Amino acid sequence: MRVIPLASESLGVRSLATFMEASGVKILIDPGVALGPKRYGLPPAEIELRALQQMRRKLQGYARKAEVVTISHYHYDHHTPFFEGLYESSSEAFAREIYSGKLLFIKHPTENINFSQRKRAWAFLKNAEPIAKKIEYADGKSFDLGGVALEFSPAVPHGSEGSKLGFVVMVLIDDGSRRIIHASDIQLLNRKAVEWIVEKNPDLLITGGPPTYLGPRAAGSWETGIKNLNEIIRETGAEIILDHHIVRDKRYPEFFSELEKTPKTFARYIGVEDRPLEAYRRELHKIEKGEAAEVPFGLG
Repeated sequence: MRVIPLASESLGVRSLATFMEASGVKILIDPGVALGPKRYGLPPAEIELRALQQMRRKLQGYARKAEVVTISHYHYDHHTPFFEGLYESSSEAFAREIYSGKLLFIKHPTENINFSQRKRAWAFLKNAEPIAKKIEYADGKSFDLGGVALEFSPAVPHGSEGSKLGFVVMVLIDDGSRRIIHASDIQLLNRKAVEWIVEKNPDLLITGGPPTYLGPRAAGSWETGIKNLNEIIRETGAEIILDHHIVRDKRYPEFFSELEKTPKTFARYIGVEDRPLEAYRRELHKIEKGEAAEVPFGLG
């Protein structure tokens, strides 16, 4: 099975978009890229906007190859909406290219969903239904794609139990030789997600860490995330790709160092340096104004 991480915080944008090819079936998972409109009270730096355009071009290239698209939930860093968005680098043309003629497996649009995501799901379906090959509501279901099994988790919280951010679905892809779970915004903070992952016993887990960059609003998430991911590592022995929310925190290398198996970011998995641009937005703005500031990555 071929796994190609496409876009994430370690590659300069908000995303966990991934492309997989399993027994000839080409699957695009969570096809969205975005930037945080505000961080440290600042808009994205110019280098972030350039990274967004670069990641958008990459995403669209792999979308043209894909036959199957999965969507874990309706935040704009996990699916491309049908509107013109500056910080999503989105457009109707991009969305049509991603979804036209594709088999779509998506989070249920009306069950286990909060108000904001319900509205976004309605807007998505209004545009996607006329152009998709077929749309399946995936929550808790399994599908056979000619020797490749897709199994979706029941809806689990987006973060901690009781999260106001709604619910997400995870996906297991099994081609008979390798089992891979893509566990989007579980943030490693709820038991339902951890137990499902352990039960399914993946060879590789692709997931996002806790949103520790939020400070007091994420109190305790560092410790809970470490405890839960170490449990997954011990119980499954899985290789770990860890990125997304945790990499918005400059301290993410410390988080990685507390784990019983060292994970890779998307960047490290594909053999390039981490460029967590959002975490260093203050410094990037200073550099762009010609002021002195240091960042632990190249700016080329």
